[in-house]
Formats: sequence, C-alpha cells, structure tokens
Amino acid sequence: MRRRPVLAGLAAAPVAVLASAPAFAQGKARRIGVLMGYSEKDTGAADYITALTQGLAMLGWKLGANVEIVWRWAEGKPALFERYAAELVALKSDALVAHGTPAVKALKPKAATIPIVFTIVTDPVGQGMVGSLAHPGGTMTGFTDFDPAMAGKWMELLSQIKPKVARVVALFNPETAPFAGPMLKAIEQAAPSFGIVPTSMQCRDDAAIEAALSATDGAVALPDLFNLVHRQAIVAAAARHRVPVIYFNRTFTAAGGLMSYGVDYAEQFRRAATYLDRLLKGARAGDLPVQQPDKFDLSLNLKTARALGIELSATAVAVADDVIE
Repeated sequence: MRRRPVLAGLAAAPVAVLASAPAFAQGKARRIGVLMGYSEKDTGAADYITALTQGLAMLGWKLGANVEIVWRWAEGKPALFERYAAELVALKSDALVAHGTPAVKALKPKAATIPIVFTIVTDPVGQGMVGSLAHPGGTMTGFTDFDPAMAGKWMELLSQIKPKVARVVALFNPETAPFAGPMLKAIEQAAPSFGIVPTSMQCRDDAAIEAALSATDGAVALPDLFNLVHRQAIVAAAARHRVPVIYFNRTFTAAGGLMSYGVDYAEQFRRAATYLDRLLKGARAGDLPVQQPDKFDLSLNLKTARALGIELSATAVAVADDVIE
C-alpha cells in the first residue's frame, strides 16, 4: 500500500524566503508576478511555491540572480484579486501567473500586453479566455484542471461505498465557479449508470454547506476556489452529518476529507515554469497550446472512513496514490 505524508516537504528555503525576492538592480532580472487565489498561510501554498521555483531553477532561472518572483495572495476575496492584479501590472511584470478563474478575470483586463500563464482553470474556451486550446491567440495560455471523464470517476468511487450512496449533491459557488455548467452536465450524464440521483447546491457561505450536507447521502465538492478556501467547513459538516464527500484535490484528504480524485495542482505550477521560460525568451503566449490534464491522483483517508462508519472498496484502496491511515 502506498502512503504519502500529509504535506509534501519544503525545499531547503522556508516559505517566507521563497515568496519574496531581494531587491534587484534595474535590468538585471526578469520579474514574474503571481496572483494566487488563497492565503499564503494555506497548507498548499508551500507546495505551489516550491513547484514553481524549482521548475524555473531547472531551466536556469535562479531567484536572486536572473529572476524575481512577486507573490500576491487574494485569499478568495474579490476585492483583493482586483487590488493585487493592479499591483502586479503596475510593477511592470515581464510575465504573470494566474491561479484559478478569479485571478484570470482580474488580471486579463489590466495586463494589456503582458503574457499570462494560468493554472487550475476550467473550460478556458467556454469562459472566453482563449480562442481555442490548440491556438489560444492573444496574450494568455496555460493549464486546465478538468476533464469530463473526472465526473464519471467521481460517481464510480461514490457508488462503491458501503452503505450505498443513492443521492449526490454537487457543491459550488457560482461567483467563483462560473464554469460549473460543464461539470454539472458531466455529472448528470454519468450518475444514472451508477444508480445515483444527482443534484446541485450553490454555496456562498458555511450555512449553505451545512444545509446541503444535512440532506444528502453523498456529495461532490467541485473544483472551485470557494470550496478550496472553505474546505475545513466542508470536511467538518461532512463529519457531523456522516456524509461521504469526494473532493478534487488531496489537500482535502490531508485536512480530514474522505477521498479525492483530480489533478496534481503542484505539478501544474511546475509545468507552468516551462511556459514562463519560453515567454521570457520571446515566445508568444497565443502560440503556446493550452494543456489539458493527463495525470490524475486518487487519495483516500481511511481514518475518516472509519469515523464515518463506511467502507471503501478494496479496489479503490489498492490503486490509490495516497492512503492516509
């Protein structure tokens, strides 16, 4: 059985050092501005900082030598997205990284000609961010975080739980997940094959999360910044109502969630470094194809399963990438 520590280890430098670069003489370093969707204190922050800085270092971009990274943390707050997007543009960044849809929407109208690499974005074509995946056009490209097949896997994993899950509610906030439509459609199409009746619940606060989980057999927390920022509230409500919930990232199982299936987000930041390297060397963002996820991770928390009084399938446990006991 494979086991991975709840939190990945940090690189040699602590977060505070990685997140802030020293002063540079004019023209000696290229500047990358990064607009993150949540708090610098979030447990996932260190993984993303490490992934991006290590990815750049492997390509010859060294902090303190030829590159500066300026981080801004919006904490899921609309006003902070707008404020920090303006700051990063005013700093004359050579390239920008946008973490999630709200960051893209805040940066795009302000950045003008500054190239943007986005990570953890759903349906960038449908949201009008790029012209197409193969030929984005404009000044933006990046990495998506959802494939419709994920919805089928979510339903399959929930259907294998004992006692049986018959009703599943999808949790999302329409303000931070305007792209939820394709996900909900994929769930609706997949659910009947597994004997599941799907519904959805728009959650804008913890009270809505509580209400949704108090009246269902199971739930899916959609890839949504709101759910990420409020993961402790979702995990706690699921425990109170003894409801199995499947999440989209292993940070939820690390926080006590039952199981997750989705994209390795830290890996997206590592891959983003390859696009930043090309942009800083003169490539055009619009010529770099948007890359879709090709690797998915399954994480299970057996301690949580026991606390909920449920049994996960032996098959799921056997193939899981992470098993927390």
